[in-house]
Amino acid sequence: MNINNPNNKRIVGLFGHHWCGKTVMTDALLMNYATADRIGQRFLDRDPIEKEREGTFSNHIFSLDVDDTRFYFFDTPGSAEFIGEIQVALTAVDNVVIVINASSGVEVTTERIWHMAQDLDKPIMFFVNQMDKDGVDFQNIIQDLRENFGDSIKIAPLQLPVGQGSSFKGVTDLLTKETFIYSSIKSKPAKQQVIPQEVEPYFTEYHSELIEDIVVSSEELMEKYFETGEEGLTPDEIKSAFHQAYVNKEVAPVLFGSAIKNIGVDRLVSHIKDIGALPVERTFYTNENQEIDLENDESLLGFIVKNEVDPFVGKMTYIRILRGSLKSGASIYIVEENTKEKISHIYIPKYEKNEEIEEANIGDIVVIPKLKTSKINQTISSVEIPFTIKLPEFPEPMISKAITPKSKNEIDKITDSLAKLAESDPTFKWEFDPETAETVISGMGTVHLEIMIEKLKKTFGINFEVGKPKIAYKETIRSKSQAEYKHKKQTGGHGQYGHVKIEIEPLERGQGYEFVDKIVGGVIPKNYIPSVDKGIREAMKRGVLAGYPVVDVRVILYDGSYHEVDSSDISFQIAARNAFKIAMENDSPVILEPIMYVEIFVPNQYTGDVIGEITARRGRPMGMESVGKGYDKIMAEVPLAEMLDFSPRLSSISSGKGYFNMKLSHYAEVSPDIQNRIIEERRREEEAQGK
Repeated sequence: MNINNPNNKRIVGLFGHHWCGKTVMTDALLMNYATADRIGQRFLDRDPIEKEREGTFSNHIFSLDVDDTRFYFFDTPGSAEFIGEIQVALTAVDNVVIVINASSGVEVTTERIWHMAQDLDKPIMFFVNQMDKDGVDFQNIIQDLRENFGDSIKIAPLQLPVGQGSSFKGVTDLLTKETFIYSSIKSKPAKQQVIPQEVEPYFTEYHSELIEDIVVSSEELMEKYFETGEEGLTPDEIKSAFHQAYVNKEVAPVLFGSAIKNIGVDRLVSHIKDIGALPVERTFYTNENQEIDLENDESLLGFIVKNEVDPFVGKMTYIRILRGSLKSGASIYIVEENTKEKISHIYIPKYEKNEEIEEANIGDIVVIPKLKTSKINQTISSVEIPFTIKLPEFPEPMISKAITPKSKNEIDKITDSLAKLAESDPTFKWEFDPETAETVISGMGTVHLEIMIEKLKKTFGINFEVGKPKIAYKETIRSKSQAEYKHKKQTGGHGQYGHVKIEIEPLERGQGYEFVDKIVGGVIPKNYIPSVDKGIREAMKRGVLAGYPVVDVRVILYDGSYHEVDSSDISFQIAARNAFKIAMENDSPVILEPIMYVEIFVPNQYTGDVIGEITARRGRPMGMESVGKGYDKIMAEVPLAEMLDFSPRLSSISSGKGYFNMKLSHYAEVSPDIQNRIIEERRREEEAQGK
């Protein structure tokens, strides 16, 4: 096997809705082509949390050498809450295999993955799994696929099942007319040229459809087909045309099987080898939309597809190589970080133990241990380059929680652990909010955050409490007001004296703070003016309504006095703090709340209900547009306080098919009733903290 030839490599992703059987398929692959001895053990779910919950929560990448071809497989999460992992895998692979549960047909995550793959211009094939389940009907499944996805591509069955339900025992290939019958899990199928009796009623119709779907992709082949019929086409011509139609996204082949019984999994591998997209057939662009030369430039180019962080082993970085080669002992340049790192060891990801190699080339996915600075989707090269590879941006987190370490000794430990988790999952974010004195973690949904919280506790051994995050409210004023304060204190020796007169007035929203010095005649010496400014800034950290920071205020210092002996910096700071507080109380202070710009994607039959929900949450719809494929995009501005529990509500309204992105838009005044509620909640909170 020539492992340096990119034509002998296939990069494949297994995608699908939760419980469609992707991970069981990897068990079957590992038993057929590696050293696993049985199916159903979820060999790749090594994380204790994955084993405990029987689910995949991150991408698992492994390679298999089958005859003269090296396959790289991604086993991906089935929950849309791990959409970041799914997006990374969709970007990294050349062949998208969407696994369908034969009992359930097209499900919520199936649709979303299809649309994402289409947006990324990826060729897609379907593997209908669990054909051994009672009540399945392959024709209903084909019809379901065509109704959901057939508008943009030809759904082309490549096989027919031999039997269904408990009688399912094999598949018949519609191109070669070969039938493969499986008698036991570990034995190879028996191949026969006779079409089984149960397949005969359907074979001619589906065979003709497939041939027509293939030849129509090639004008030359189509003319030949019309002149001579199918008999005039050679197997190589058909295979070549099928490959081209698949790579050009003109057809989506459909295959059938049962992973738990090891039926059809080997045929899937064989077909990916025959018609699958090659690494050299991909096109990549720079961040400035210039096509990247992958043929004439031999310098190393690739991007990071996974960071695996273990508290004991350290970080393992997975890189897909697009161009050139990477040798052990060489250095790589991480473009976004503007850093170089030397590579001591290179590994190929394997099921049991990664295989160390001296050199990797185009189409390889390699594992590099202990890179200091590397993030998913970053560009790597052998030399400094003036561009990065254009890759999809990750969606913003949709739900947040506050966490508090039970021990102050664990603050540094939790910070380090959170940073490692964020390196491994780009849709998990965290920050320490100095305004609320909380560490806030954010993710794509309830389950996503639950898994991250479990990892912090079990993998990194940290004890902490989880609570609802506080909203970062702010306070401001509506009108002008004046105040003066004289700080005068006499003790033994030097006393304290500072006297200021100030005027405060509102600024436009988002302007922050402005200090204006209008002192004339030296009534306050210039060396004390910065102390007044400092005192006001200190006072603005805690407003007079509920103790939230004050923003969007101009403060004018226009008069005051000093004492030649008793005045000092601290005296004028104290005077300024108190004067500002009095001026705020004399004014009409208000509380501001963060308003989020929200984009909600939802099937159009639910659009009206979602808009009604937004309005009920004090939101303001900004518009709506169709984005195709039966989905609408709703734009709205909604208070952050109303978005904290929006994710499960949207899921309920849209039968799990809706999703959204949001980012901070601006701050706005709250209504009097909301303001009173915020003040009361803040009072109770501070009373509880004081106990």
